[in-house]
Amino acid sequence: MATTSTSRVYELVIFGASGFTGQFVVEEVARNSAEGPKGTLKWALAGRNRQKLQEVLDQAAENLGKPELKSEVDIIIADVEDPDSLASMSKQASIVLNCVGPYRFFGEPVVKACVENGAHCIDISGEPQFLEGMQLNYNSQAATNGVYVIGSCGFDSIPADMGVLYTKDQFKGTLTAIESFLSVNTGPEGGSIHDGTWQSAIYGFADQDKLRSLRKKLGHKPLPVVGAKLKRRGAVFYSDEVKQYAVPFMGSDPSVVKRTQRYLCEELKESPVQYSAFAAVGGVCSVIKLMFAGMLFWLFVMTSFGRNLLIKYPEWFSFGYFTKDGPTRKQMEGCSFSMTFFGQGYSQGQDPQEGKPNLKICTQVKGPEAGYVATPIVMVQAAITLLNESKSLPKEGGVYTPGAAFCKTSLIERLNKHGVVFSVISKPEA
Repeated sequence: MATTSTSRVYELVIFGASGFTGQFVVEEVARNSAEGPKGTLKWALAGRNRQKLQEVLDQAAENLGKPELKSEVDIIIADVEDPDSLASMSKQASIVLNCVGPYRFFGEPVVKACVENGAHCIDISGEPQFLEGMQLNYNSQAATNGVYVIGSCGFDSIPADMGVLYTKDQFKGTLTAIESFLSVNTGPEGGSIHDGTWQSAIYGFADQDKLRSLRKKLGHKPLPVVGAKLKRRGAVFYSDEVKQYAVPFMGSDPSVVKRTQRYLCEELKESPVQYSAFAAVGGVCSVIKLMFAGMLFWLFVMTSFGRNLLIKYPEWFSFGYFTKDGPTRKQMEGCSFSMTFFGQGYSQGQDPQEGKPNLKICTQVKGPEAGYVATPIVMVQAAITLLNESKSLPKEGGVYTPGAAFCKTSLIERLNKHGVVFSVISKPEA
């Protein structure tokens, strides 16, 4: 059985702590250090620049009113271009929280160092090519070394992945299909996303051929379809469920959920759930604006010249949604998200292979601003769950999705206590 090492200097090391997202992960760990295995948490910051790391630590101490952080939390110098420094960092950590993206460029050296040196690795990647590539390249070695590599432990894709598991658990019968709809709300100050996410999206769309090639190498057989097949939606459609227009969600959620369902089907012999993810976009004006931005994005993303322009001018091409500075703290305070799950299936005793679904259920995951408030919450709670509940994790190490790793743990209950709330909107009904 894979276990969390008790002989390491640090239980958690935050790599990339001075990055835009990393600074908020630092504050979240500081808030929750009493949730460690023995009521404490020994942790450190890691990155290339000692001065910047110290500034982040000082800022966290000031923002949280915890001056003791300056003396209690250590700093480790590590660089993705220096394998020896990554190895040294990994040897000191039970878990490395990797906040350095885009992961397609900077993620693999960290995974490699962790797997080779016995440190568990958690990241917040929303890049299917990276996530599935790590499964192809490191799953076997991670299993041999008893290491858990758990990707997409941020807003991408814990709300979706754990939300599907929560919905399945609440359904009294055989749940066969789910559609989720994401809604993002901004306050009077507006909102934005740091351009690191924009860059990940640019390279992700440009490399779709490589992702298809990668999936061929993984060689997975199609998952069995249980019950009525989930109907395909259009590129833009009006949703009666959420009473506004919606589009397919272009993030990693569908990929991650499908990998989790494959694990549950093949390893735990559970019935897989079909899943589609969408984003609610509002009324007709919003649709027109989105379609224009989408066509512009597709036009430019297909060439290196166009990609350079997209990267150089994120605010212009995204109508201000992605910025080099990211959102202000005041903007974050006014933002929130909700992800609503509409499930269908069959009542107990009814054969899912015969007839139409006769039960429906609606659940929801709600939380604060998605990128830099909710993401640190779910990442840190994933790490704390790994530290505290090793006996509830898969028996072998390996490269896992959040749902595969945490399906038998209390992660959902932990998230409920920290403001990312899972709830039933309507119980199973015909």
